[in-house]
Amino acid sequence: MDFPTRQIQINGIRMNVVIVGEGPDVLLVHGYPDTHAIWRHQIPVLVAAGYRVIAPDTRGCGETEISPGRADYNIHNLVADLIGLLDALGIDRVRLVAHDWGAGISWQLAIDHPERVDRYVALSTGHPMAYRSGGLAQKLKGYYTMMFQLPWLPEWLLSGFNWFGLRLLTGFPEEHSQWISQQSRPGRLRAGLNYYRANAGLFISGYSANARVRVLGVWSSGDRFLAEGQMRDSARFVDGTFRYARIEGANHWLQLSGADKFNPLLLDYLK
Repeated sequence: MDFPTRQIQINGIRMNVVIVGEGPDVLLVHGYPDTHAIWRHQIPVLVAAGYRVIAPDTRGCGETEISPGRADYNIHNLVADLIGLLDALGIDRVRLVAHDWGAGISWQLAIDHPERVDRYVALSTGHPMAYRSGGLAQKLKGYYTMMFQLPWLPEWLLSGFNWFGLRLLTGFPEEHSQWISQQSRPGRLRAGLNYYRANAGLFISGYSANARVRVLGVWSSGDRFLAEGQMRDSARFVDGTFRYARIEGANHWLQLSGADKFNPLLLDYLK
């Protein structure tokens, strides 16, 4: 399903953004290796429920401009992209929904700019402090985050032999053609890996403040990258109310593989 997009100059880059519907604003932020298309089962549902949906391709992804330097993908720049988008659209506060890397960025947005977030739905990725204290279970599931720090080798491992590495890592054949089509474009694979390379400290050290917003944390039982504990334990790092929901039978991309269970939960929480 294709959605109309606009190109908006934000924070030094040209950002591709879906803006559809009328009503209270909902910002959807995708992860890696996705684009706004990962929300294709949520956008029509949200519009039908009376919301205006804003779904950008984040920096270097989809049809949004690539930034040349690794440091351009530092999480504070990525947060600034989202704040710049809200400013450009004249949005003071937003209902925020984010997945994977998008959730990592959105946790930081909620920490740094709680006044801009009405409530936050975090999919798969918990608060950065909960992730770092996730123990052996999370370290084993997140092995690839350290592998991605290496120069050139991850690019070869993921793309070689007709993208065998990407297929093996993700284990979600239904999305492989979309991902490969996107990641095969010049500079896109490296841009995606720069999310990990510019933010290595997020995985191993440092202190993050508590999020002072209402949060719904959603984790799926088939997630091969993120342990349940790092989402459940996020409650310790939220000063607002924290609610946890587990989606049974869905993989990491729960907004696709568990849409029938997630969408009613999302609509109920956004009300």
